Amino acid sequence: MTHPLRLRDFRLLFVSRTMSTLSDALVPTALSLAVIEVTGSATALAVVLGCALGARLLALPVAGVVADRYDTRWVAFGADLTRIVTQALVAVQLIGGHPSISLIATAQAMAGVASAVSLPNLAPLVTRAVPGPGPQRRKANSLMGVAKSISQLAGPALAGALIWAVGIGWVFVLDSAAFAVSATMLLLVRLNRDGPPPGARRAILAGLVEGWAEVRARGWYWISLIAHATWNFAANILLTLGPLVAVTRLGGQGTWIAVTQAGGIGLLAGSLLAGRARPRRPILAGNLALAGYAVPLTLFAIGAPVPVLVAGYGVAMAGLGFLNPTWQTAVQTAVPQRVLARVSSYDWLVSLAAQPLGVILAPIALHAWGARLPFALTAVLVATVCAGTALAPGVRDLRLEQPADTPADCPRSLRAAAPDKATGTA
Repeated sequence: MTHPLRLRDFRLLFVSRTMSTLSDALVPTALSLAVIEVTGSATALAVVLGCALGARLLALPVAGVVADRYDTRWVAFGADLTRIVTQALVAVQLIGGHPSISLIATAQAMAGVASAVSLPNLAPLVTRAVPGPGPQRRKANSLMGVAKSISQLAGPALAGALIWAVGIGWVFVLDSAAFAVSATMLLLVRLNRDGPPPGARRAILAGLVEGWAEVRARGWYWISLIAHATWNFAANILLTLGPLVAVTRLGGQGTWIAVTQAGGIGLLAGSLLAGRARPRRPILAGNLALAGYAVPLTLFAIGAPVPVLVAGYGVAMAGLGFLNPTWQTAVQTAVPQRVLARVSSYDWLVSLAAQPLGVILAPIALHAWGARLPFALTAVLVATVCAGTALAPGVRDLRLEQPADTPADCPRSLRAAAPDKATGTA
């Protein structure tokens, strides 16, 4: 088997998406500190962050339709080009010394739309750069997961170093430059593009309806989306209440820093494992790995010793690191190329929409019951939903030995990924 990085197009795509991921990891710390420094207002920060997240959520379904209709490489290039401009604009505002919060919020909303356009493009790009399902594509997705994990570890640290050394505005200069590198790599990629199927360029609404029909037709997919949304909800409960508990009851900021660093290491380890492991039932294995997030939630609920808590969070995030490449490989194998971006966009939409719900409900639950009960209830919820997907035959029986378009006369074990249009199950 040829290593994916020996493939020229995948190598360029890998560098491009790594730079894009690093750029995304630079922004949250710098943006939050910039808005607080300028306004001193948590409300202003919420408005700016809300503009970015809201624009991303609203654009995601349409982004999938766009990616399926047009060349994904050029769609991704346009998204990078947009973020070059928006982040450079924020940099000029901050370095100039007279920043406008309304302008920064507008720029971040535009960046949110560009991010939405970029997200569902990754799966189709990988399938074109690494043709044919199998170990090579699994390795490619693992490499993407490893790069994402490293970027999420390095991004905040790099942003902090730049803020300390030269100021917040220069983080956005670097961010814009990283997107420029990403866009340049995309220009150098030479991927074959099959012509769109007849009738592909129909109305946006028709494209959305078709994409949703493809999701519904695969029971294993939408059941897993429920599990993924539950995980994201649970994660944001912990990420909202966890720092408060760590600082006030478990020894201070150092405890929370140790927890998050362990999570980053676990994420990286899980991504590496996904490149080597060959589970017979990948969707089931990935969902069961997500159920492990109940461990740190339970440890927070019972007030476990800090070393145990740190280790538990690392193990839980290893589950996420394993799930991400495993899920990408499964989806790229099981979903036809012509609708892959639309199907992926619904995945991102459901997952991201659950995040603010956790952030909103966490302080309400804290005020009503204290910290222990919300942690405990969330642990039960995430374990039950993620592990409960094993009860669904479509999840439990899915094996990905052949792509979704395998002829119907193949044995069931070779075409389990293909949807049963009549029953709506895999």
